[in-house]
Amino acid sequence: MEPTAWDPLGWKEILKRLNLEAPPVGVSFFIKPPEGVSRLEDNMRLCEMLKRSHEGHAFYADPENHTCDAGLYIMGKDVPSVYTTGEYGAGLQIFNHTRVARRIYDFIPKFDAERNIRYVAFSPLDKLTFDPDLLVLVAQVDQTEILLRAMSYSTGSPWTSKYTSVIGCAWIYIYPYLTGELNYAVTGLSFGMRAKKVLKPGLQLISIPYILLPAMLHNLKTMPWVLPSFQPDGDEFRKRLRTQLGLDPNR
Repeated sequence: MEPTAWDPLGWKEILKRLNLEAPPVGVSFFIKPPEGVSRLEDNMRLCEMLKRSHEGHAFYADPENHTCDAGLYIMGKDVPSVYTTGEYGAGLQIFNHTRVARRIYDFIPKFDAERNIRYVAFSPLDKLTFDPDLLVLVAQVDQTEILLRAMSYSTGSPWTSKYTSVIGCAWIYIYPYLTGELNYAVTGLSFGMRAKKVLKPGLQLISIPYILLPAMLHNLKTMPWVLPSFQPDGDEFRKRLRTQLGLDPNR
């Protein structure tokens, strides 16, 4: 029977087997300070908070902790208009014109102000005391393939990656939360995280929304992590299967 709730022990066991190089991190959003979690002592960018949690810290941040307006913007807070007019993005030479930089805000996912979300909490999985809205993982390509296949194993859903050259945090934190879809991106592509050297380039940054966590855990426990076709006798396996299905085994 498939689980229907957050299972921290189950995820700890399965991710230990996956052997990720960075600790898995749970992320949640709150309208009030979460109980049992300390406020972040320093001020930093939203993207840097993930790195702080990788270092073993569990905390929540309020608007005063944010040093990057992008993090405040995607959480539904007001920011100076030079961002949304495109002046800042064009001034950084990320885009060739203010109208282009302005257009990016037509795509960036963000919370509506009416949600009144003021707090975001981060915690390594082994210190997690709240049910996560998101489970954020950093993985190599072969590990990512297993995780993505666990998402589609029982649904057939396609794998999609959405990202932009700026405000990459929106696609890791807000987009999966709002859509219920897993998202992943290659580290080193988005401006802010690259500028602050949050993660080394070339890794896969994967964000799993809470709605997918039970089914993915079940699939990770039951599906083959290495497909039979990729085993040492993979060619023979494929030929046997094709023969059973009345297909030419040599094609």
